Parts: sequence; C-alpha cells; structure tokens
Amino acid sequence: MRATAAVLYEVKKPVVVEDVEVLEPGPHEVFVRWVANGVCHSDLHVVTGDYPHPLPVVLGHEAAGVVERIGPDVETVKPGDHVCSSYIPSCGRCSYCIGGQPTMCALRDKPRWFMHDGTTRFRRNGQPLHHFLQVAGYATHAVLPELSVIPIRADAPLDVVCLVSCGVLAGAGPVFNRAKVPPGASVAVWGTGGVGLNTIQAARMVGAGKIVAVDVMRQKLAWAEEFGATHTVDASREDPVAAVQRITGTGGADFTFEVVGTQRTIEQAVLATHRGGTCVVVGVSPAGTRVSLDPSLFLQQRILTGSSFGGGHQRTDVPMLIDLYMSGQYKLDELISRRLPLSELNEGFDLMLQGEVKRSVIVY
Repeated sequence: MRATAAVLYEVKKPVVVEDVEVLEPGPHEVFVRWVANGVCHSDLHVVTGDYPHPLPVVLGHEAAGVVERIGPDVETVKPGDHVCSSYIPSCGRCSYCIGGQPTMCALRDKPRWFMHDGTTRFRRNGQPLHHFLQVAGYATHAVLPELSVIPIRADAPLDVVCLVSCGVLAGAGPVFNRAKVPPGASVAVWGTGGVGLNTIQAARMVGAGKIVAVDVMRQKLAWAEEFGATHTVDASREDPVAAVQRITGTGGADFTFEVVGTQRTIEQAVLATHRGGTCVVVGVSPAGTRVSLDPSLFLQQRILTGSSFGGGHQRTDVPMLIDLYMSGQYKLDELISRRLPLSELNEGFDLMLQGEVKRSVIVY
C-alpha cells in the first residue's frame, strides 16, 4: 500500500515528504492509519544529529490513529480500534515489567528502528526506510509492533489526545510517578514548552504549594501561569537558582524538574533543590552531554534522578490522562497552538525552535 511520509535522509537537512510503500503487517504487528502526530523536540534531535540514528528514517512518535488491519496472533487490538502510540513498548514479561517499571522494558535494549524481526515495513524505490522508535507517526499509515500501540476510548478526539503519547505523559508522569509530589510541596520547573507545561499542570493537580516556572522566553512564562505556575523566573534576567531559593524561602524547592536537557539547566535545577529534596531530569540531552556537580550536594541527601515516558505504567497512564481530559479535569486543547498538514512539518519544527507555539499537531 502507498502512504505519504516524512523521511529524513541526512542530518541537518529538511525532512522530505513523499510517497512510500507500506508492507503488510507480520505476526504480532498492526497496520494503523494515523490521524495526527504532535511536533516534538525528540524528532528534531534526530534532524540536528544530537540524537544519532540510522538513516533514512520515517520520524514521528507522538501519534494517534485507527487500526485498519492486524497480523497473525495479535490479541490486544482489532480493526477499528482507536490507539495512541507507545514509543517505549512494554512486554509484560521481563524483570522490569514484572517489577513495576514497564517504561524500562527489556525491549529497549533492542534496535527500535526495525520491527522485532529485524526488518522494516517501509520502502522507497526498493530501499528500506527505518521506523523511528517503532512508531513512524509522521506518515499517513504505518506498521507497528502490537506492543507499540495502546487502545484508547473511541470518543476522544485523536488530533488532541495524540499529545498524551509523549509530551503530556512525559511531563505529567514524573510528578505523579517518579517524584510523587505531595500536596503543599514546593516545585520548580526548568523549561515551559510543551512538556514542561504538563509538569506544571500536574503539580497543580496534586496540590503543590508554590510552583515556580523557569524559562528565558516571556511568552512561555505567561503560558506557564495559565497552566498553574504561581511564580515565574526569567532566567535571561536573573539567576534562577537564587530566585527559586528566594521564592521558596527554604533554601530551594522540595522538587525540581529539568525539562530542557542542557548541562547548565540540569546543574541549576540540582542547585535549586534544598537539602533532602529531589531533582528529576526529564529533558533529552544531546549525545555526549556531561554535568559537573559537587558531590557534597548528595551528602546532604539530595536525590538526582530521571524519568522516561512518565516513569509509570504507560499502558494505563495514557488512558487515564485521556479520561481526565474528557472529564474536563486536564487541559489538552489549550496546549495546541497550531494544526499543520504533513507537508508543513519543517515549518512546525521552526515554530517550535522559535518558541512561538506550546505544541503544534500534524493532522492527516
């Protein structure tokens, strides 16, 4: 079958939107018609070369769509089911899954640019094209492993809830799952883009006291207030560590979340965490990034940890967040600044870099 897809052939070059061939699904695979995919910085990391990846590749990993066909032995979805993508699969059988850490599933140790049999389902002029994170959401149709789709309720708008498949859960999950922020705690969030806004929103939902948003763009700080920030810090104008310490009044925040992925912001977030507090790194750093910290910080029982895909149970957390949205308890519509056709994906990346959007969504 033919599909339209955004293919990256060379780093630091625009993606090429073109017709490709999609093969039929094999055992334990599903054929999905994508409806929408969010514009996420993780895809841009591949374009810039900050995240090395085999090329050519069909990008996209924050997707929602409808199952059209299934391969042999598929048990969890059927044609017609609405699904969100899961860019981290969970097998349910490995020690990580059994031990309650499905986002650490052993399948992460295998190449996720192929299907599980080591081959691809995309072709262009006979040439195989890789699948980004076994999702390839920047395509009208794709084949995925069964474990890479999560069934969701059929009445949820797919061009909205696609965001839960990465940015929403990646931002909110660390608050619920990794840090387990209690009511009244002080929170500081470095980076108030599409992911950080969800960290702020989740902190508000759990009843955090002071919620401090840190960024260098005024517009993003204004958005942070809309999503629940009680205080904002413009890091281009003042030292954010000193500002957070002053605002919290306790030598730092109880919980800090770094949602940028640079050496400087990670170090700042740790330093802005008071004794006995927790810093969670959420931002994706370019390959080779290193941080420099005084080990005595950890003798004061500060915790430095990280989170991947929300750090919880993706197969239940995704539907849960969608339910919260559908009941009016969680903001998703307000996250979407632009809807764009696939042909304008490169422009979508530019808008994200310029800080002009909370999130853009590619719709098919």
